[in-house]
Amino acid sequence: MSKGFLAAIQAGGLILLDGAMGTELDKRGLMGRGRVNLDAPQAVVDVHRAYAKAGCDALTTNTLTMNRVYIETHDVGVPVREVNLAGVRLAKEAAGDRLFVLGDMSSTGQLLEPYGDYTEGQLYDAFKEQAEILAEAGVDGFIIETMFDLREALCALKACKDISSLPVLVSMAFSTEANGGRTMMGNSAEECAKQLADAGADVVGANCGEIDPYQMAGLAAVLCSATSLPILAQPNAGKPKLVGDQTVFDMDPEDFAAGVIACVNAGARLVGGCCGTTPEHTRALADVLGKG
Repeated sequence: MSKGFLAAIQAGGLILLDGAMGTELDKRGLMGRGRVNLDAPQAVVDVHRAYAKAGCDALTTNTLTMNRVYIETHDVGVPVREVNLAGVRLAKEAAGDRLFVLGDMSSTGQLLEPYGDYTEGQLYDAFKEQAEILAEAGVDGFIIETMFDLREALCALKACKDISSLPVLVSMAFSTEANGGRTMMGNSAEECAKQLADAGADVVGANCGEIDPYQMAGLAAVLCSATSLPILAQPNAGKPKLVGDQTVFDMDPEDFAAGVIACVNAGARLVGGCCGTTPEHTRALADVLGKG
């Protein structure tokens, strides 16, 4: 279905992605995220199926940070190949022949030189390995998301483009919407959009971060003004709040959907949810988009 997904992007209609996986697994007492693909696969399938039932057009594999650098530096204790193959298999099981499956990739959790110890070549190699496995397993495209460093995002994008003709969505996480938006590393929304577009991204956008859906609408407008590429917006269920020792997201599904519609009105064409969103948030969004 990979050509189908690229065609869907190019058709110009709205595409509804799914919502959070991590916080849904947390609710089930499963904190291992990626390793849950191997330890409790049915729970992952259940979450995917709930989003599929809620009305989304695509499912995102539970492989977010399952690159070699992250796995080894965070002592995840899973084989890179097996955990990524499992992630695709579980998403495809829930997707059937109806939904697209996107191979999810994200940060290594490490900083590039001179701020950290890693070179762009080392990160590129880790992303290339993961992308090759996801492509082999049959994803319809890649989504590189929750990226705080434009340089790292470009490494991941190049890796995907070098090994496959599959479409690549690249989404940055912004710490503020002020002054045109800034990531944790200081990259502006405009420079992210322009550099990612120049490097061959098929879609650029924003997800997660420290902003709410209404603030993300402002970023969507900036991204739209910076590139002609389709724009993605996947906000959290409100701004993160610390309650005791837990981070919570408490925006209800209806308010969340209204915020995402603001993103659509600002130009976003691919929309979904990030941290704290649930199948109920996806369903509310599907209803207002006429997909429910």
